[in-house]
Amino acid sequence: MKTLRFFPLLYLFIIACDQPDFNKHAGACPAASGASDDTTGAPTYKTVRGALLGTRFTSFEALKSVIRIEYGNGAITSDSTAPENTIVRVRHCSSGREVISILEKGIHEGNFLKAFNAKRSGEHWKNLYLLFRCPYAVMNRDKLDKIHTLSRWKPEWFGEGDLAFFDLAKSSVARINTPDLAFKNPRDSTEKGYLNSFNHITAQAFITTCFSEELADFVADTHERYRHPELITGKFTKEQIADLAEGPVDNYVDIVNNEWGQELGKQLKKKYNINDETNWTPELLANYLNDLLSYYSWAFQIGFEPYDPEDEEVLRFSGKLDAVMKGRLYIQR
Repeated sequence: MKTLRFFPLLYLFIIACDQPDFNKHAGACPAASGASDDTTGAPTYKTVRGALLGTRFTSFEALKSVIRIEYGNGAITSDSTAPENTIVRVRHCSSGREVISILEKGIHEGNFLKAFNAKRSGEHWKNLYLLFRCPYAVMNRDKLDKIHTLSRWKPEWFGEGDLAFFDLAKSSVARINTPDLAFKNPRDSTEKGYLNSFNHITAQAFITTCFSEELADFVADTHERYRHPELITGKFTKEQIADLAEGPVDNYVDIVNNEWGQELGKQLKKKYNINDETNWTPELLANYLNDLLSYYSWAFQIGFEPYDPEDEEVLRFSGKLDAVMKGRLYIQR
C-alpha cells in the first residue's frame, strides 16, 4: 500500500518539475515566404542569417529589433507587489524559418553542483532533492554525466591535451580563411564574437545528435537559469542592459543560438543515421564538423578550411566521443 501511495506523489513531482518544453518548435515564419529574412533591414547585421553574432549588436534595443522577447505570468512593473514573470519566450525568424525558445523558472546548474559535491563527500541523502524536485534529471543521470564529460577537459581519462566542445569551436574559428570578410567588425574576433556563437551551436548540435533535442534543451535551460535568472523575469538593471558582453544582449543571443544548434543537430542526426551504436570514426567526425562549417559559412557568409580525418583535434575528439558514448572510459597511464 505504501508503494501505491508513492506513485501518485512522484507523479505530482514529475508534473511540477521543469521538464523540457515539448511545445517549442521550429518552422516557417508566420506570414513569411522562404525568401524573407528579418536581418536584412539592420545595416550592421545584413551579412548574417540564421545564427546570431552578439558582437554585431550595439544595444539591447538593437537586438530586440531582430528577435521577439515575450514575458509571461505577470507584467514587468515598478510595483513591488506585482506578480513576477515566470516564463520567457524568445523567437527568432530568419530566411523564412522561425525558432522559439521557452525558458521557465525551475531547477538550475547550481543544484547539480551541490548534488555533485554531496556525492563526492558521501552525503548521498542530499541528492534526494533532485529526485523529488526533478526526476527527469535523475532518470537521465547517465546521459547527463556523458554530456558533462564531453563538455569538460578530462586529462586524467583521456590524456594531456584532452579536448571539449569549446576546443572544437575554437578550432573552427581558427579555420576561417576569409579574414577580410569575417573581421570587418573588430569585436567579432573577441571571445564574444564567432567563438561564443560557435561554442553554443557546436555543443547543442552534438548533444542533440548524440542524445535528443529535449535533453539539449534541458542542459541549456539549467545553465541560463543559474547564471542569469533575470532573463526570465525581464527585470534588468541599467548596468546589466548596458553590459553588452555579459548582459541580456549576450545571453538572449546565446538562447537563440542554442535553438539553431539543436535544429542543426537534428538534421545531422538524420543525415548520418546516428544512434547509440554509432562508431564515431575520424571520418564521421570530420564530415560532421565540416557540415557545421558549411552552416557557419552560410549563416555568416565567410569561408573556412575544412577538417581532415587526420587532423589532431579530429583524432583526439573522435576517440573521446566514441569512448564516452559507448561507456568505455579509461585512465591514461
